[in-house]
Amino acid sequence: MKHFFRPGLISLAICAGAVATAAQAEVAEQCQTVRFSDPGWTDIGVTNAMTTTVLEGLGYETDVSLLAVPIGFQALGSNEIDVFLGNWMPAQQGFFDEYRDGFDQVRANLEGAKFTLAVPQYVQDAGVESFADLAEYGEQFDHYIYGIEPGAPANESIQAMIDSDDFGLDDWELVESSEQAMLNQVGRQVRGEDFVVFLAWEPHPMNLRFDLAYLSGGDDYFGPNYGGATVYTLTRKGYTDECANVGQLLANLEFSLDMESGVMGEVLRGDADAQSAARAYLIENPQVLDAWLDGVETVEGEPGLAAVRSHLGL
Repeated sequence: MKHFFRPGLISLAICAGAVATAAQAEVAEQCQTVRFSDPGWTDIGVTNAMTTTVLEGLGYETDVSLLAVPIGFQALGSNEIDVFLGNWMPAQQGFFDEYRDGFDQVRANLEGAKFTLAVPQYVQDAGVESFADLAEYGEQFDHYIYGIEPGAPANESIQAMIDSDDFGLDDWELVESSEQAMLNQVGRQVRGEDFVVFLAWEPHPMNLRFDLAYLSGGDDYFGPNYGGATVYTLTRKGYTDECANVGQLLANLEFSLDMESGVMGEVLRGDADAQSAARAYLIENPQVLDAWLDGVETVEGEPGLAAVRSHLGL
């Protein structure tokens, strides 16, 4: 059988291919994979998952590296990481200042957070209302303060407090472990109604899981208003200019306490992993995409909102 080629169709195919190539060039090759840092905290795991779900709907590849906070800051400065969604301030002020030349601060992505030491409510009812009350009950606490993973800025604050003998805690010990291990320990103590003091923060479903009380008096180490915190988005230096479309998404990206706590609860209960829980949240609350994707396009230069909605099956 002979095959006959029509020059007009060939020309049309060549033109279509050229258009596709030009559209793909809308996003530079080095911007087509977006690299995130994750310090191993459930809240940042969740915000990373929501952001990467959106980016994948836009046609981007994503990569998340598990890095302790100081290593994550270093990785931004060495262009090994593009985005860090977990710059808790003022808790990370020391790292922020040390590595300031290596990154850009894009925006606050979460307001109203808090981050300081807490105890179960029954411990506060027994008389432990502030940092200054801890030493009096040292035996009941076994002289332990439970922190999170080694290298975390909050742990450094706790250790500095112990080393300086503020509040009479010089014979106390900081117990460093993963977030989940710390919460498991707190859970064991709470079941026995034993005394325990630990690093706590909001948003986090621990606030729903435990009847806890944040301690006053730690302003010198965690800041005022119970360690009142704002969480910022950071990128490697110049990234939002180089990768302007992702930069627009990051400039739009804002979370809420209820949003994060709800999705984190799904993860910590074991009902879903972070990616599945984030996807489910976006499907159930698609209105958040309207603001996030304002002015954002796909890798191919198409409207971003329609593409992400399609990606989510909406």
